[in-house]
This record gives sequence, structure tokens and C-alpha cells, in this order.
Amino acid sequence: MSFEITGKLIVKYNTVQRSETFKTREFVIEKSDDINGRVINNYIKFQSVQDRTGIVDRFNEGENVKVYFNIKGTRWEKDGKVNYITNLDAWRMESVMAAPAPGTDPMPNYSAPQMPAGGDGGDDLPF
Repeated sequence: MSFEITGKLIVKYNTVQRSETFKTREFVIEKSDDINGRVINNYIKFQSVQDRTGIVDRFNEGENVKVYFNIKGTRWEKDGKVNYITNLDAWRMESVMAAPAPGTDPMPNYSAPQMPAGGDGGDDLPF
């Protein structure tokens, strides 16, 4: 199952070569929600793997992005102790426009340019 979330890119980390055949890259977005007049900021860390590690390259920190991701869970056992790890595995990103500030007009009202009045009312075509 695929998920998506929109937020501001806060930090992008370097690609890490985990083994000879496996590499990962992490990045963080900030998701802000207004809950009953109080803004709550969540910082969400994603990882991308293998050929997807470059998806964050074309985005700048501070830019609003939409991240498409899968949730992957792993059971890990070492020395008789069991641990569970959850990864948000990003596979696509795209740029999104920031929402307009409250009270601002998202579409400015531009009027069409006025044509200068002709001298004799005829057309000015040279043929």
C-alpha cells in the first residue's frame, strides 16, 4: 500500500553505502497541522534505497514537497533480543506550491492591457 504526505523539506543527508550492493539515503520533512488554533509540527524521517536515493537531489531544503512512500516493517533479532523496525520507504517526490497565507488572494486580479486608440478607426495592417 502506498501513502503520500506533503511538507517542507528540512534536511537531506548523504547517501550511505551499507554494503557492497545496498545503499540508503535519509531526509526529513516538517509537517505542520493546525489543531484547534494550535500549530503542531511533526518531523518525519524517510529513507530511500538503491536507485531511489537520488529522488531528493533536485529539491532544496525549505522547499515544499509531496513524498510518496511505503511503510516497511522488519523483525530484527540479536543476542536473543527481538526488536521491530519501521521504515518510511520513499519512492517518489514532487514539488508543491506553498499554500497562500490567510487573507491573501491566491489569484491576483490582472486586467487585460488596453490597446491604443487608432487615428481613423481603420486597421493598421500594412497589406
